[in-house]
Amino acid sequence: MNIAQNIAAGLDRILTMEVVRVTERAAVAAARLRGRGDEKAADQVAVDAMRQELNRLAIKGTVVIGEGERDEAPMLYIGEEVGTGKGPAVDIALDPLEGTTICAKNLPNALAVIAIAEKGSLLFAPDVYMDKIAIGPGYPEGLIDIDASPAENLANLAKAKGVSVSDITACILDRPRHAKLIDAVRATGAAIRLIGDGDVAGVIHTTDPDETGIDIYLGTGGAPEGVLAAAALRCTGGQMQGRLILDTPEKVARAEKMGISDPKRVYGAQDMARGDVLFAATGVTDGNLLDGVKFGRTFITTHTIVLRSSSRTVREIKARHQDLDKF
Repeated sequence: MNIAQNIAAGLDRILTMEVVRVTERAAVAAARLRGRGDEKAADQVAVDAMRQELNRLAIKGTVVIGEGERDEAPMLYIGEEVGTGKGPAVDIALDPLEGTTICAKNLPNALAVIAIAEKGSLLFAPDVYMDKIAIGPGYPEGLIDIDASPAENLANLAKAKGVSVSDITACILDRPRHAKLIDAVRATGAAIRLIGDGDVAGVIHTTDPDETGIDIYLGTGGAPEGVLAAAALRCTGGQMQGRLILDTPEKVARAEKMGISDPKRVYGAQDMARGDVLFAATGVTDGNLLDGVKFGRTFITTHTIVLRSSSRTVREIKARHQDLDKF
């Protein structure tokens, strides 16, 4: 059975390893510019590397979450077709360098990220903000509610976890727009991990609070990053809700062009990433879950997680690359 024939049963298992190569190449390219202070250059080399590797895959891929809308992004723009065209039709959400500022400053948790799903399975979201709330697996469905207060959500999470609210840690992007949210969370007695960038990593960290120390993610961030995070949570069993922030007529019109008719709709992880989903992330800089790229004299090492929703498999791949020419 070849890949095209196997589409009816979900994504082919071969793609599980293929997507790892895609994020590895982007991560290595970006890592060469860590700490150089040039966000645009680091992002561009990651985009170029990821696009080159994607075009080697036996897929008919359409980028639904990418570097931006077509007029704004020369490569890996929303709607761009990638792959050899000889395999299954798939949707692709990607961020070749999640955390461009993080990489430029050589701070923790910069990632190269991709999600692949069957055609029509990923939310076709405009590049706007999204209000988000997320927790990891192992909790009753419906435990969190984007329309509930931070105090209510934290109290419900603490009760389900069997701890006091003061034992809960929330991850929030450190932005002026979150000042009231931060005050509301601190008023409950919960702790906060403020992050400067990288909200895909922030959401993913909720999937393993024993390792990361993060129980819940709250606040607004990019809608494209929300779809990527939802893909990861679909693979691990976590919960997430998101609502697009369409606060101008121009944003509403852009969303309508992408098929979004209800600007106030609350999306769950299942709504943003349906069906069989593959997700991969490779560390660019060292972080809570993944090590960054290491450059040896005769080798390069990478650290990747690759997840699949249909099997709930979580693979951690530490690779030592001795063929440096492939990068």
